[in-house]
Amino acid sequence: MGDGVIIGVLDTGIWPESEAFNDKGLGPIPSKWKGHCQSGIDFDPAKACNKKLIGAKYFLKGFEAELGRPFLKNEFVSPRDGNGHGTHISSTAAGSFAPNASYHGLAYGIVRGGAPKVRIAMYKVCWDSGVCNSADIIKGIDEAINDGVDVLSISIGLTTPQYVDVDLRNGIAFASYHAVGRGITVVCSGGNEGPIAQTVDDTSPWIITVAASSIDRSFPTLITLGNNRTFVGQSLYTGKETNFINIVYPERKCYCDKLNANDKWATGNVVLCFLVQGDDLLLSTTQQVVQEVGGLGLIVAKNPITDLNIYTSDFPSIGVSLDVGAQLLNYIRYSRKPQVKLSAPKTHVRKPVSTHIASFSSRGPNSVTPAILKQDIAAPGVNILAVVPPKETPYEFDSGTSMAAPHISGIVALLKSLHPHWSPADIKSALVTTAWQTDPHSGEPIIAEGNTDKIADPFDFGGGLVNANGANDPGLVYDMGESDYVFNYLCPMGYNTGAIGRITNRFVTCANKMPSILDFNLPSLTIPRLKRTVSVKRTVTNVGPVNSQYKAIIEPPLGITIKVMPETLIFNSSIEKISFTLTISTTHKYNTGYYFGSLTWTDEVHRVRSPISVRTEFPELAG
Repeated sequence: MGDGVIIGVLDTGIWPESEAFNDKGLGPIPSKWKGHCQSGIDFDPAKACNKKLIGAKYFLKGFEAELGRPFLKNEFVSPRDGNGHGTHISSTAAGSFAPNASYHGLAYGIVRGGAPKVRIAMYKVCWDSGVCNSADIIKGIDEAINDGVDVLSISIGLTTPQYVDVDLRNGIAFASYHAVGRGITVVCSGGNEGPIAQTVDDTSPWIITVAASSIDRSFPTLITLGNNRTFVGQSLYTGKETNFINIVYPERKCYCDKLNANDKWATGNVVLCFLVQGDDLLLSTTQQVVQEVGGLGLIVAKNPITDLNIYTSDFPSIGVSLDVGAQLLNYIRYSRKPQVKLSAPKTHVRKPVSTHIASFSSRGPNSVTPAILKQDIAAPGVNILAVVPPKETPYEFDSGTSMAAPHISGIVALLKSLHPHWSPADIKSALVTTAWQTDPHSGEPIIAEGNTDKIADPFDFGGGLVNANGANDPGLVYDMGESDYVFNYLCPMGYNTGAIGRITNRFVTCANKMPSILDFNLPSLTIPRLKRTVSVKRTVTNVGPVNSQYKAIIEPPLGITIKVMPETLIFNSSIEKISFTLTISTTHKYNTGYYFGSLTWTDEVHRVRSPISVRTEFPELAG
């Protein structure tokens, strides 16, 4: 369960009294730990910290220097969490076992983190509803490195890389480079700007960047019409079943986004609304206005409806798909007295729910370095129940790639515990090459939600949906060290000696003949501009049985020919690493979009799968 491993979380702080941070059954704090708990407002280290929460610090100087002395609302100038985000993240990654957890009875059970015996160190770098300063982030990462963490979990949202504050993005990227150089695996949320292409955050190759998937749990809610027809929606409504109530639709009087306190036609009725994708803020306003004018319920038709934390718990607000909404609208229009009864939701696990990549989850391709695949991996990030500072309930649902990243952080901690000598690149490779491309329960393809749903591809979920047990025994890994990041990534990217020196804190001279970034030893292959033919090189390290033989299985992208040499890899006690060459050719005569395939090495036990993304582009035809 990760005993002996330390996760450092950079976020909004932590609520230490939560049962999720109890230290029952934990032994002494690991001897490598050099950190401490910092005192502050409403945070006494002697009471707040224990053998579970072994470190807690806050960083405010950068924020103050940038904005002047801020007015911190509902905040604590201490490691204590006034926002809730950091507590939710920490408990998801490494929370201890805590019984009788639920959200007003929904999703009832024992809650725990991905690695429940891992120790937690909180570095509070975000303030005032999640505002973060790059200097504070860099300082937090630096402190975490010196304190002795094994994993860094960073769920700090940025906007599209082209428009984000360069200092903030580079602050995470280059500070995390030093962490990886010390053997610390860095896990970051991939962003919530999906489903638009090229919106993925944290694009550095040394970072594990995480997309958000749905989980095998739903909250079906029955909608019964006056003619006894029933439909199923989703909600987090925690009240009682309603009686039959009149149901109305605005028609020409107004639309749901124009509701105001004068719209008395909604009083005493259930209101049906249609919303386009992404109007979550509008949905919150609509719920509030319907309640204010005396409405008794709200049915929202939108695609998709998987993210439920935007719905209120104390007011009957139910999400349905657009096609169900259309049927409800027909009933309203053609019934003399349309009525509806709204039930409370049930907690439903497994069938018939299948995995989706959330519509909000940011998408590739990588807008900074197109030849580096991003996202890397997908993990649960929709309707995740975890700990928050106690208000009406100590547990709440939340959705985002912020929730997906700590799932990976917990799994990384488990892998660190089982394989202490694996490098961050080894761990990343193990996750990417063993991931699922289909739902592990149903076998159905994983769907990427968007304006039009489609089968997920590497730009949606990287290698696929995380497979923790598979990653524990990957067979082969694509390893890299600090020199690889310098000479095979930073140099080909065009960084000069001075810039690389500032990043790495050492003098580096790039080779006169620059290596191709396509040869960077990633567990994936992305070719953004294939003109005719190109050869790329990879090296794999055997971490499975000493005497092993792997054969290549190629699933080429549409119109692409791929040959691998050698076709068989034979490992023994004296051969641990083997290099191979891929020759990729296009049969396309015109520019194309990206097409996807894979290279899998198998010994009939392990399947080491690398996603492949190729776009044919002839410069004379570009644009």
